[in-house]
This record gives sequence, structure tokens and C-alpha cells, in this order.
Amino acid sequence: MAKGKLEEIISKAFFADDASSYLVTYRDYEDYKLITLSDFILISENFQTIPASRITKIELKGQLLYEKKLK
Repeated sequence: MAKGKLEEIISKAFFADDASSYLVTYRDYEDYKLITLSDFILISENFQTIPASRITKIELKGQLLYEKKLK
């Protein structure tokens, strides 16, 4: 279910909103990085080099839209 919600947020960001206004936190090996969604798409080469499953959080204007439950 969480993956569906993540896909829905990303789709809305690109097709109905401004993807650069969304902030993404993703796992990069042992570290976590915070960048805009549009930058994430660029550096991940459209999810080819960094899968969407590494996204742990998405925020828009300070509002939490998605948070992955960490084990």
C-alpha cells in the first residue's frame, strides 16, 4: 500500500504540481540526504540508479506527505 501512495505523490508532483517544491529524504548507503524531488529524479536517472524504495520521506511546504516505516 505504501508504494502506491508514494507513486501517487510522485505522479501528482510531476503532472499537477511543481516537483521542485517537494522535498525528498532518501537513503544513500549509511547516510540520508534531503533534496528536491526534481533533483532526485535527475540524479537517480529516473529511478534507474536510485530506486524509489530508498525514499524515506516526502514533504511539501512543511507538510509530511509520505514517510516510510523504518525497521
